[in-house]
Amino acid sequence: MPGPLVLYALCGSLRKASTNRALLEALRDIAPPGITIEICDLISDLPIFNPDREADDMPASVLALAAKIRATDGLIISSPEYAHGIPGGLKNALDWLVSRDEIPHKPVMLVHASHRGDDALEALTEVLKTISVRLVEAAFFRINLLGKTPEQRAVILADSETQAILGEHLQRFVREIARMQAERLD
Repeated sequence: MPGPLVLYALCGSLRKASTNRALLEALRDIAPPGITIEICDLISDLPIFNPDREADDMPASVLALAAKIRATDGLIISSPEYAHGIPGGLKNALDWLVSRDEIPHKPVMLVHASHRGDDALEALTEVLKTISVRLVEAAFFRINLLGKTPEQRAVILADSETQAILGEHLQRFVREIARMQAERLD
């Protein structure tokens, strides 16, 4: 097991009460000692991507996001599907990171809070591969929270079987991060 790990979670939905955020919060809450999961609240602060601002006029909010990503051992991304694609805010955040050096080779775990949304997952996977992340496919899972009330979501996420799924997949991600870190040391 690696030393303390810091994971940064990006939610494709900006709603505080989103199912994807609830899933990320559940992962954060079950993380064992030595693993910290911080959920990003910066995406809504990012201006629309403009390549003319990448040089001398980089927005402070983009620099803050990039610094958070640089300081993490891995990213967890949970996103809904909007109009058969990636929500604009998440895509915008990824666009800002394309030409930066924080994101390439960063381990990424995708999680999904719906039984549908395969178009968005496919599009997101393509974007992530294009920006050269290390997608940990063995850590992917989905828990169907779509259409559930906050109370129903809480019951599902507190269920022992669900907790076991969350823990198992988080451990898969952690083991892959440890393997990648060891690989870099060799």
